[in-house]
Amino acid sequence: MKHLWLISVTGLLAAACSQPADDTAASDPARETALAGTGGDDVASGDMVESAAADGSCAALYANSGSDNPTVPFTGESLANSDTSRPPVCDTSTGITGSDMAWRIQTLASDEFEGRAPALPGGIAASQWIADEMEAAGLEPAGEDGTYFQPVPLVEATLDEPASSMDISINGEPMGLAMGSEYVIGTRTLEDVIDLAGTDVVFVGYGVVAPEYGWDDYAGLDVEGRTVLILVNDPGFETEDPDLFNGRAMTYYGRWTYKYEEAARQGAAAAIVIHETDPASYGWNVVQNSWSGPQFDLQRPEGAVQFSPVEGWINNDRARELLSAVGYDYDELKTRAQTPGFTPIELDGVTLDAHLETSVRQMDSRNVAGVVRGSERPDEYVLYMAHWDHIGSRPAFEGQDGIYNGAVDNGTGTSALLEIAQRFASGDAPERSALFVAVTAEESGLLGSAYFAVDPLVPLNQIVAGINMDGMLPVGATSNVVVVGYGASEVEEFLAEAAAEQDRTLSPDPNPEAGYFYRSDHISLAKLGVPMLYADGGSISIEHGEAYGEEMQAAYRARAYHAPDDEFSHDWDFDGLARDVTLMANTGWRILNSEDWPNWYEGNEFRGLRDAMMEDSGE
Repeated sequence: MKHLWLISVTGLLAAACSQPADDTAASDPARETALAGTGGDDVASGDMVESAAADGSCAALYANSGSDNPTVPFTGESLANSDTSRPPVCDTSTGITGSDMAWRIQTLASDEFEGRAPALPGGIAASQWIADEMEAAGLEPAGEDGTYFQPVPLVEATLDEPASSMDISINGEPMGLAMGSEYVIGTRTLEDVIDLAGTDVVFVGYGVVAPEYGWDDYAGLDVEGRTVLILVNDPGFETEDPDLFNGRAMTYYGRWTYKYEEAARQGAAAAIVIHETDPASYGWNVVQNSWSGPQFDLQRPEGAVQFSPVEGWINNDRARELLSAVGYDYDELKTRAQTPGFTPIELDGVTLDAHLETSVRQMDSRNVAGVVRGSERPDEYVLYMAHWDHIGSRPAFEGQDGIYNGAVDNGTGTSALLEIAQRFASGDAPERSALFVAVTAEESGLLGSAYFAVDPLVPLNQIVAGINMDGMLPVGATSNVVVVGYGASEVEEFLAEAAAEQDRTLSPDPNPEAGYFYRSDHISLAKLGVPMLYADGGSISIEHGEAYGEEMQAAYRARAYHAPDDEFSHDWDFDGLARDVTLMANTGWRILNSEDWPNWYEGNEFRGLRDAMMEDSGE
């Protein structure tokens, strides 16, 4: 299979092994011998041709992977072919190939790394493996103190579920809510024990204070020490009115993270979000899985950030039952909440009680960073970013799988980052530097990227642009490229040029209501002004048509997203993934070898931040 490659390479270097990046962690002897003497790629007329497989190569190991069977991944038949074993070590090539992607994804998603929880042994081992891969590929360390690591100080909070509880009473009668199946709760206050007794409950609609939209769901209301009940998403979702917020497309005000932030600013004792699958874009199973087990947050100076003592979710059926019991119809209340001038509703006779016992400990995770140094303007950087963490493992009943392997989320993006890094490091240096950062704790609230953004390894005004890779589905070769947050920045113009070379066109995100633009690590840099691109692949399969991609995405969301079924399968279309990764590489390569400084488009919410940043730097 040929992949268009835009780099003129005069000599490709064989990947050579060296000592681990962290002398405190054990090396992988098999890895040290496997990378000695990797074969090169033939390059002619700008095209990269996959080299012939040799014994020990990843191409040989995965020669029989991929399938002509159009069974949609993450459906029942496909899930039966999952493989969570760690594969034997193989020689990765200096090109971007499907077999290399397969080996990297299978390794990261193996049971050996125990779901890659940010600060637990499996996650630390996974981050070490990534650092070793960067070093073996020839990247210079870009972390702190000459290492590949940027320590990220975290707090781990684990709720003692048997000792904890929450219930809502209606006129003194408890509803008898069941933890897990009907509600989830937690705290970020670092308090070992929290007790709330008889807190009044107020329905605050979408819980939004947005002066630019003339919207304030808390207007004239004092919720100090009370519980707020909040709808998910924002008012424009249901109405699809383009003049109401951003119509059906979610804004940051629709994210549950914002709703907790605003409730805390208002002084609420508890903030409870009502789950609903369509506006949330995921089912209750995702909420339950994501909120069980250890939860992570950044270590913060005392008083730096305010949190409500209790944060949680309640499922839709029980929320409807609650509101009906006090004379309100849930759907009618939603309609009222979508109207400008909505007035919060104090639910007479409704109180919330909660008792939380939480074990708290401070621990470190780490971002992993390497750089390919530029030949002409080494202090200008193009950033590639992907999160390496996932949810870890959870207790499971006998016969069930308790490991959340995260093959798609985000074994794919991390593997893509390593493939591009090895490719860039193996040939002629670009004019600018390419910075590769695998960030931690994305699943805990974009924590690793947030830490990098406020304590960057290079000044933010020296980052020309960034490309984020997260959750690449194995749809195969597609005729389009889906851009999350389409129309945001001039980085898309470089992507469009590279896509045209693959006979592909750009498409807007088909599910803007899901708010994906605010749900991955690029937003941590975007909020400070750095132009970021989030586009992983396409949705219209050349072989199977558009419905195939839609069915795969639906199956993944329903069965595998933040669930144990997000596992590697030899049946995936790895050549299609390699084609997408090549596109991301070619996009960045264009920027690396230009003198352009792409910006956010005029009118974008982040344009002013970038302009001010560059004005201060004199650029």
